[in-house]
Amino acid sequence: MTITSAALLLFLILDPLGNIPVFLSLLRKLPPRRQRVVLARELLIALAVLMMFLWGGKYALEVMHLRQESVSIAGGIVLFLIGIRMIFPRPEGLMGELPDGEPFIVPMAIPLVAGPSGMAAVMLMGSEDPGRLMDWSIALLIAWGATAAILFSAPLLYRLMGSRALTAVERLMGMLLVAISVQMFLDGLATYLQIAPR
Repeated sequence: MTITSAALLLFLILDPLGNIPVFLSLLRKLPPRRQRVVLARELLIALAVLMMFLWGGKYALEVMHLRQESVSIAGGIVLFLIGIRMIFPRPEGLMGELPDGEPFIVPMAIPLVAGPSGMAAVMLMGSEDPGRLMDWSIALLIAWGATAAILFSAPLLYRLMGSRALTAVERLMGMLLVAISVQMFLDGLATYLQIAPR
């Protein structure tokens, strides 16, 4: 796998276009300048997490006696709850009462950008070909940079679409997120059942 193909694969896994409605929903109550600060912070946290999984995720899971499928199951449950709240929004917003009125780490950095599939993908790259960790790091930086560029343009999309269209897209994406989360949960469960001691 080349750096370009790895970067494209990671870009598709990070799914910035799918994350736009969620990010807009989480950030819309903040002033524009604060939105950019929070977005930059969450993207940097996501990048740091993905880099950690690339360089040492396999060893960290071994130390904690966690399997890769547990990450998939846990991520699926969190995304399912977020999807349900997108479909049936509460008056206090998608994530309820947030500290200082803004999200921190969950759900923007993890699991929306640095989700279980992204963590699993970089862990797989790092463990299958550890001699090319620098190449995979470059691919991850390219994918992350493209993701950041798209997500920073999200407020412009909000102005173009308006609140009604955004609400419709948000609920549609909530349904897709529920379906993806269920699939993620089932994949993790199926893998666990295949390798579980009998």
